[in-house]
Amino acid sequence: MKSAREEDSDRVRRLYERERIWRSQAMYIAGVDEAGRGPMAGPVVAAAVILPPFPEIPGIDDSKKLSPSMREAIFPVIIQHSLAYGIGIRSARFVDERGIAEATFSAMRIAVKMLSLKGYTPDLVVVDGFPIKGLGIKQEAIIRGDSQVASIACASILAKVVRDKIMQQYDKVYPGYGFSEHKGYCTKNHIDTLNRKGPCPIHRRSFHPVEAWLEGPLEFS
Repeated sequence: MKSAREEDSDRVRRLYERERIWRSQAMYIAGVDEAGRGPMAGPVVAAAVILPPFPEIPGIDDSKKLSPSMREAIFPVIIQHSLAYGIGIRSARFVDERGIAEATFSAMRIAVKMLSLKGYTPDLVVVDGFPIKGLGIKQEAIIRGDSQVASIACASILAKVVRDKIMQQYDKVYPGYGFSEHKGYCTKNHIDTLNRKGPCPIHRRSFHPVEAWLEGPLEFS
């Protein structure tokens, strides 16, 4: 019977399997993912990561399956071992003006462009979810890719950690909203605070909870 460490090692090894196959045709494979599509406040953040064939990074997984402390611990390891990484950020205002889909794709394009600026133009981009519109690079979209492909898992961790840090800073700029706690997501405490204080500059006016506030107090269900 395998130990928990051995099982986790096998799981991580499986995350690298597709990339090993792709490497026969692509030198640089960039995994792309985002954080922050759903919140009613704050930016959407995307990350792109190109990993070397070795070493495999232990403990990587879909960021949602990792605790904050685990993400924080793995974050610098990904930075250290990746060939290149890029971060793209689009603000709440951009989300309101262009929509969350375009904000997400735009942040992803910025993240991928940063790889090229560092001298690593991807031969293949693999993205969690849906193809990135307007990218202009060969890509493959994989549903739940963050739990199937190593570079996408790493991108999901970078995007989540960066966004969480941004929201922690916003908590200092706009105290009393609890951004360090809920990170802008639609929790009961956030709804209660919105009812009490009204929206602040980083709230997404185009998102229903904030938009509805303009018409009257909200109830959390």
